[in-house]
Amino acid sequence: MNWRIVTAVLLFTAGHAVAQVAAPEDQIPTREALNIGISSTEIAIVPDFSGTEVTVFGAIENVDTALLAKGGYDIVVALEGPRDRITMRRKERVAGIWINRQSVVFEAMPESYSMTSTRALSRIASDLELVTHAVGLPRARIMPTSFSGRAEEVALYRDAFLKLKTESRLYQENPGGVKFVSSSLFAATIHIPADIPNGQHTIRAYLFKEGKVFDEKQLDMRVVKTGLEEAITAAAFDQPLIYGVFAVLLAVLTGWAASLMFRRD
Repeated sequence: MNWRIVTAVLLFTAGHAVAQVAAPEDQIPTREALNIGISSTEIAIVPDFSGTEVTVFGAIENVDTALLAKGGYDIVVALEGPRDRITMRRKERVAGIWINRQSVVFEAMPESYSMTSTRALSRIASDLELVTHAVGLPRARIMPTSFSGRAEEVALYRDAFLKLKTESRLYQENPGGVKFVSSSLFAATIHIPADIPNGQHTIRAYLFKEGKVFDEKQLDMRVVKTGLEEAITAAAFDQPLIYGVFAVLLAVLTGWAASLMFRRD
């Protein structure tokens, strides 16, 4: 028996078997991925600040052009402000006097929330998908940690909370604000209100593929106060006693000066 021929056949057979096993792996389609960037990572609040806009740009890697052409991809971009404990109170009239009777405490709620998307959320995904990933204002997980009233009234406090935030433009939505500028590149414009809270903010971008959240990315953005605004804020939080005394003295001096100016002789 020619052992060289036998060895060559065995090697060829083994190599062919390995190739057959590896072939299906080469045919696995590449998964789409989301990448994002931001025009500015820091917003400076000056005394005459009246609001501004931030542009979030990004790209979908390994995009399926046929799926994109028929509207199979959607982008949602949200800017979440610092989270804080928020208490909602309800007044009731007792013996002719309006007093706080019931309250709800919402923990770790964003002080501001600005969202933009390729189209209305109701056309992007189902309510279940949006609730699962907490996308959108009405679908945020607004659950109280303590409540002094009836459980069925929690929805009233939640709606009141959203209404107050929306009317002050701290919570806002902009369907259609995300635009595809090429087959895979997109840009989103987010409005920054004049009274945006100071501190660390988070930008979250969601890639929806045929109604399902397929990928998610996030970036950090800081909002800082400068000049007189920064000095007043630092004094109020770092030295509250001195700040309070100064505020009272300033009010007294202002009232005294006004009385002198408008005094009738």
